[in-house]
Amino acid sequence: MSDAPPIWSRPERGSRGPQPGHSRDEIVAAAVALADADGLAAVSMRAVAGALGTGAGSLYRYLSSRDDLLDLMTDRVIGELRPFPEIGPDPMTALLGLAGRQLDLYRRHPWLIDLLARPSGLGPEGLAWFDHCLHVLEPVRCGSAAKFEALAMMTGVVTLFARQERAAPPPAFTGFDLTAYPHLIAAFADPGAPREDLFERTLRGLLGALLS
Repeated sequence: MSDAPPIWSRPERGSRGPQPGHSRDEIVAAAVALADADGLAAVSMRAVAGALGTGAGSLYRYLSSRDDLLDLMTDRVIGELRPFPEIGPDPMTALLGLAGRQLDLYRRHPWLIDLLARPSGLGPEGLAWFDHCLHVLEPVRCGSAAKFEALAMMTGVVTLFARQERAAPPPAFTGFDLTAYPHLIAAFADPGAPREDLFERTLRGLLGALLS
């Protein structure tokens, strides 16, 4: 593990070498565009440098490693959650709105889900997001530990729904003899209409229980 300070606290570029041709922001924007188009595996120092029309070695004037780049990408797209909405009188409604914003963010940048567990990936924008969520929960009369648990579970549910949207459809049971499975037969015989508010119902029930 590197002993270098986090990328957020380092200068934008080293003091040595020729005058830079690109900013750190341009490098991160190019990396995000690659990930959006072709997935996280497409993001390498060489590929990002190629997108900028420069050599891979030049990027090391700004970044120590690909890990630095991934951290900056994470924080950049989390910044898209700004501007944070005004806080209304109902914390639960406000929190559900924030969860919806998270889900939209994961839809725009599906690769972000794979970076959330990185211990180094929580940067200034991520901290600002959690700080705002805690501000929303200020009127809720429970301890900070319960609030952190609720926010972690909220992110987990958002991640689950985002992954589900990207997943293949569930397997069909055509061609199977279901005679030995009467409960499946009954369920398929009367499936009912799908409920469009599953996301909100799930979060409202879960957060209500955790914050009570």
